[in-house]
Amino acid sequence: MKNRFTGWMVAQAAMAALFIGTAVPSAAQDDFDGRQVAAALTKKDYKPAPRLADGHPDLGNAKGSWVPPGVGDMAGTGGGFAGSAKPEKKVDVAFLPWAKAAYEERNANVTKDDPEAFCLPPGIPRMYATSFPFQIYQMPNRILFVFEGGAHMWRVVYTDGRKHTPPDKLNPTYLGEGIGHWEGDTLVVDVTGLNDRSWIDAAGHPHTEQLHVTERFTRVNEQILHYEATIDDPGAYAKPWTTSWSILFHAGMEPYEYICQENNADLKHLVGK
Repeated sequence: MKNRFTGWMVAQAAMAALFIGTAVPSAAQDDFDGRQVAAALTKKDYKPAPRLADGHPDLGNAKGSWVPPGVGDMAGTGGGFAGSAKPEKKVDVAFLPWAKAAYEERNANVTKDDPEAFCLPPGIPRMYATSFPFQIYQMPNRILFVFEGGAHMWRVVYTDGRKHTPPDKLNPTYLGEGIGHWEGDTLVVDVTGLNDRSWIDAAGHPHTEQLHVTERFTRVNEQILHYEATIDDPGAYAKPWTTSWSILFHAGMEPYEYICQENNADLKHLVGK
């Protein structure tokens, strides 16, 4: 069986290879540079998105897996070292001073302190910018996301009409509390209750526990899932900012078992610039 390593570590190895002139192969399914999904977007002969009996688009349901491109910098400005795929548009992020300083320090240090490198969950929206397969299962009252990478996580998004837990009763987590609803063919997920222990992306965009993310999932045809995330964190940014990209479907693909240990002994070799 072919192994898939953490996206972060493969990207770091690839970056090192640039300096020593050695190519680093990756698994065929991984799309760290976004070339696979970019090629898919040029094709015009895809069938429409399949639908379930309730009329909603079928977002997968064990028929295959989605493999995101490695969007290392969600603002598209070239920061970070894990995944070189670009978002659809470059974003002028309105940093607060401390957030800008943190972002610049992380890039100066070759993002050696990236929490994902320590096998911690990537958080939201980064789970969908890490190039490892995930599956989506739709149920009457919730939608389940099962991720191969990012520490072999699962995520539950409730679609039963419930409200968010009051802030004073929330226990902040890496993936937060996702409440979803449909707007036409788009699944809209409102996410609060995120802790501040993750980075928004591999480039090191920071956030606080005030982070509020609005996600939009749209299966535009049988092969393409469009993902959009609006990042609203008044603790880190002067105004919200929105990023987006497309994710490619691989029919019949099943996630592999994934093991990642928190004690990553190789990080000490990343000494920065």
